[in-house]
Amino acid sequence: MGGRIINHQRQARELGRLRTGYSVANSDPNKRPRPVKSKTWVVSSHAEHYVAKAAELYGGKVERWQPQGNGAPQFRVITEAEQLDAVLPGGDPLSQYNEMWNKGGCARRCDGQTEQLSKRPCLCLAQHGEDWHLLRQNLATKDKVCAVTSRLNVVLLDMLDMGVWRAETHSFYAANEMAGTVDMVLSGTGGKGLVPVTLRIEPRTRVAGGQTKHFPVVVVEVRGVTPRQALSGPLPTAMALDPGQGGQTVAAIEAPRPNYLADAQGALTVDDVQDVYRAAYSAGHLTDDLIAALKVRADEVKTEEERHTEGTSSGEDGPDDEGVYTAEVVNDGERESAGWPAAAAPGSGARR
Repeated sequence: MGGRIINHQRQARELGRLRTGYSVANSDPNKRPRPVKSKTWVVSSHAEHYVAKAAELYGGKVERWQPQGNGAPQFRVITEAEQLDAVLPGGDPLSQYNEMWNKGGCARRCDGQTEQLSKRPCLCLAQHGEDWHLLRQNLATKDKVCAVTSRLNVVLLDMLDMGVWRAETHSFYAANEMAGTVDMVLSGTGGKGLVPVTLRIEPRTRVAGGQTKHFPVVVVEVRGVTPRQALSGPLPTAMALDPGQGGQTVAAIEAPRPNYLADAQGALTVDDVQDVYRAAYSAGHLTDDLIAALKVRADEVKTEEERHTEGTSSGEDGPDDEGVYTAEVVNDGERESAGWPAAAAPGSGARR
């Protein structure tokens, strides 16, 4: 088995992005493209065949797209899907920072207390107070403060290739809810195993300062399993990939099937063989071939018993001290609906 570099971070390759908005050309060529909030998911990638698969699965038309700034041309599709079924990978799939970007790249990246690039205390808080995030709602002031940026890595099971898709949102309200859901799941799984989720774009309305605001929020919902299952520890991979209908529990891995023929070979009496039959019948493992093999073994055991009783007056076993006769193997024509052995079925009087 190959070795690994112990201190290297391992992460799946990013295949593309999942967005809740897009940009369109401005009527004034001197102005930046105009942002548009989308009611459906927008899928973008450098690989056209990934986006083509997304259009096949979720609707929409593939188009070339030039991201703002100096990024390389990409492909995107504005899908018809308001929700996407996905799986959270192992580890912590969520990254959140307050960020400010300009033409030179990321100018600020803050965890709410410390700005990571300058290592100084939160600049937005120092300059604008605790409600600094409200400045983002005004076009005149939105560029003066950081945007709450949430990036959630998910696996889209029906897409091409192995890797993650990054769902990104700059919603202040989505950040709180998304972190709460992911942290609750991680408290149960410890970041081990996969968790089935649904990503939904939910329209929200907020009234403040006499104004009504309409905005989309990315909602992460645990899919196909109950909270009890999601919080009880890492889910079996089969459950994560194909959650039970209506949250039903996926059956555990089947235990190894007993070797009924080996058990029958060790039988000393016909009753012992019939006990093997009953065990197979109760477990749902009984087949015609197994019935035939057990009958052959029962005949062998009966023959061996008769050899030990040769010389008796009747040539047959008599009743024991309790008046019970030894069970006999019956022919196929005498088999009851429950299957062979009828003479040894519970309640027939036969015993060991």
